[in-house]
Amino acid sequence: MGIHPTAIVAPGAELEATVEVGPYAVIGPHVRLGAACQILAHSVIDGWTVIEPGCTIGPAAALGGPPQDRKYQGEPTQLVIGSGSVIREYVTVHRSTSAAEPTRIGAGAYLMASCHVGHNCQLGDEVTITSFAGLSGHVVVEPEVIISGFVGVHQFVRIGRLALVSGQSGVTKDVPPFVIVEGRPAVVRGLNTVGLLRRGLGEDRRRVLKQAFRLLFRSKQNVRDALAAVRASCEPTAEVCHLVDFIAASERGICR
Repeated sequence: MGIHPTAIVAPGAELEATVEVGPYAVIGPHVRLGAACQILAHSVIDGWTVIEPGCTIGPAAALGGPPQDRKYQGEPTQLVIGSGSVIREYVTVHRSTSAAEPTRIGAGAYLMASCHVGHNCQLGDEVTITSFAGLSGHVVVEPEVIISGFVGVHQFVRIGRLALVSGQSGVTKDVPPFVIVEGRPAVVRGLNTVGLLRRGLGEDRRRVLKQAFRLLFRSKQNVRDALAAVRASCEPTAEVCHLVDFIAASERGICR
């Protein structure tokens, strides 16, 4: 274990033998760090935080601090960061308000400098959040989403798998899977075709998804009728079924 002599590791913290802790970093008494984690200079990891193996925490990141929630009364709540994640400099991630639901970041996340993830957020695997984007509390982000710079996301919003949120957007409603949204407030601009190609989605399945997209966002039907049209006329591929189920389950309404 390589712990710099100026770092402070509180009694009770659990660090695997291959963890490295840089200068002036502070590790709280309830923190658990998995194998091969690198904690760089001036980082602060507090609260009941679990960081799984192979993560890199950049300089001056602040992880596991108490939630910015007036209801919070000091309970032992949790933050969990999945394996292989990269958390860059000055990122802030807060633990949850209640013990029943930890704030959670999935495996392989890439959180760029100075972004913020609020309490009780649930991020899937391989999510990318660009600098100065901010997620309010209770936001759900499905796997493989990209959130661009200076984006603001309202509390309780859901962002569906493989969606792309363009820079400086304000997201106040649910973002359906596989789409690009942009604007203040954010609206759907098109399918995330590049993202689908990068993830290896074949031409036949992309064609069916485009058909569903046209019915949902270009037919000028209301949401209920558009969903019925998709169910009636589109092949039920995994992507189409996920898109339909996501929209049908929306409580806030979706970006149109």
